[in-house]
Amino acid sequence: MKSTPTPASSAPKPLHKSLFLQILIAVVAGVLIGHFWPGLGSALRPLGDGFIQLIKMIIAPLVFLVIVTGIAAVGDVKAVGRVGVKALIYFTAATSFALAFGLLVGNLVQPGAGLNIDPNSLNQDALAAKTSTAPPKDVGQFLLGIIPSSVVGAFANNSLLQVLCFAIFFGSAVVVIGKERCAPVITLMETVLEIFFKIMAWVMKVAPVGAFGAMAFIIGQYGLDSLGTYAVLIAACYGAAVVFIALLFVVAWSVARVPLWQFMKYTREEFLLALGTASTESVMPRIMTKLANAGCSRSTTGLVIPTGYSFNLDGAAIYLSISLLFLAQAFGHQLDLGQQLVALGVLMLTSKGMAGVPGSAFLALSATAGALGIFPVAGVALLLGADRLMDSMRVVVNLLGNCVATFVVAKWEGQFDREAMLRAFRGEPGPSAGAVSEAEAVPARQ
Repeated sequence: MKSTPTPASSAPKPLHKSLFLQILIAVVAGVLIGHFWPGLGSALRPLGDGFIQLIKMIIAPLVFLVIVTGIAAVGDVKAVGRVGVKALIYFTAATSFALAFGLLVGNLVQPGAGLNIDPNSLNQDALAAKTSTAPPKDVGQFLLGIIPSSVVGAFANNSLLQVLCFAIFFGSAVVVIGKERCAPVITLMETVLEIFFKIMAWVMKVAPVGAFGAMAFIIGQYGLDSLGTYAVLIAACYGAAVVFIALLFVVAWSVARVPLWQFMKYTREEFLLALGTASTESVMPRIMTKLANAGCSRSTTGLVIPTGYSFNLDGAAIYLSISLLFLAQAFGHQLDLGQQLVALGVLMLTSKGMAGVPGSAFLALSATAGALGIFPVAGVALLLGADRLMDSMRVVVNLLGNCVATFVVAKWEGQFDREAMLRAFRGEPGPSAGAVSEAEAVPARQ
């Protein structure tokens, strides 16, 4: 795909044009509004929701176009299958480690010890309201849910796994039929993809407004007072997240020689926006683009990132395992090794497909509590006040974990260009695409 070249320049951008600074100011302003005028902050929720809706408007078709054009560029159906298998192997290993690490931290810190909570005093109606929109699924239902019963329905419902499934079939068919015969279709798709990235650039101009509204609502609705109530639990989760991120730095460097600190600096706008909106979906299109420009092939990026949003939620896994022990300890139960291993297996299953599902963390914990039978399922309501305070930890670890997964899988497949990555980190234009700017990102041709 042809891209509009962006000249490299050593001259810094004016501060008022820095998306990072704009979002940072918006987040701080949102915190202040939510804290000092909570009623006003709660009323600003439509600003954040509106921005996320704009992003969701383009996610499904963008994922489809990126995957199809990426597979067509690779021209090897078997390679696509290998990428998928390696990604799932990595996801399983990373999520299992995150869950086990969370259990280790929960055993060491004992965040719920001594609380002696009476489950009858909890608000069960609030928990039901959180989880009634998404009933739990067993493994068979989840796997069947990946296959779309209607292609149009998959796009209409923004079901990324179903869109991913159809895109793999479509792209593989293009390869089998032959790129020469399908050249008009591929050319059209690449042109449409460029149009979608132009739309994304326009949407990103209102990102600070969305971050401001989302942060004002979160603070206005839940306040900062809850920090004291759940201090030990919050400290345990955030401390575990810091250690896990340090391990991701080691993995990224040892496997793919990726300096993760430079990558986070390169993607600072995306991470800050994810923090401000408490949503990784809000940055999916841009993070895919930046990974492609940082040396990962378009096909690998297109397969790993959308799949990782459902199968590689490392931050959520840490939160779930620590919270499970917190609840058990709060009700006076100490789980033995066998019970914790059972909990680990149940959480592995119930945590899949959590992205974008309202109350998904409570569903996973409720299912695990029901399977263990140690404390009443209604006791999960104890976490209602702390859940939103964990969003920052979850979104950063989830997003960074999927970025590292993309680098690792791309390296394993020989579809990683480290020189392109270093050029992108320096802000230099690559041989086939302009450097990614803060206003617009155009995917590199792989």
